[in-house]
Amino acid sequence: MRKNVKEALLDAAVTLFSRSGYNAVSLRDIAKEAGANLGSLTYHFGSKANLLKEIYARHTQPMNARRLELLGEARRIRDAEDRLAAILRAYVVPAYISSSEGDGGGAEFTRMRAILSAESNPDAKKIIADAFDDTSRIFIEAIAECVPGAPQEGLVWRSQFLLGALYYSLINPERVTRLSNGQVDGNDRDAAIEQLVQTAQAGFSALAAQHTSVKDAIPEQRIN
Repeated sequence: MRKNVKEALLDAAVTLFSRSGYNAVSLRDIAKEAGANLGSLTYHFGSKANLLKEIYARHTQPMNARRLELLGEARRIRDAEDRLAAILRAYVVPAYISSSEGDGGGAEFTRMRAILSAESNPDAKKIIADAFDDTSRIFIEAIAECVPGAPQEGLVWRSQFLLGALYYSLINPERVTRLSNGQVDGNDRDAAIEQLVQTAQAGFSALAAQHTSVKDAIPEQRIN
């Protein structure tokens, strides 16, 4: 089925943004890539910022909805360690599912996200924050419930590290294959998900262990 003009423009924008970033790509470039005229782009979106906003809405809303659905199931698990693993899996799995179904990512969209995050364009920064920050805070709160006493600083940093690892695993799986001399298949999504979850779980669990160690090291004060 042939794409309509609006879909063609959206897809063309993702392709160009993932190659060259947001700042370097003009509306004229996008229209040319889509085989459309410039007027049709301004008619559908009005501005480059509005176009990017719609790209994020189209790709991230289904992924975030699935994440929150899985998170609700994970939070019902009683054991804290098992619950933590399920919460992390709820965050990671939809990104991989979406990358194959085209409704929440894909390597091209993920690469675009990484490039735009590095550019620090004010329009792009706001759109990215609006798309992800609320969901990310919900996940950080859920993780905190599994590691009582963990400092907020550690929770936020390790959440950021998880996001970075997820980005890179999605956009460059062949590097895993290359570094292992072919012994590990970087495109094995099930394996990648488990490795990400296990690594992140160890990091978050260590926060709880550190808190316990510090607490145990503080001598009890006697009341005279």
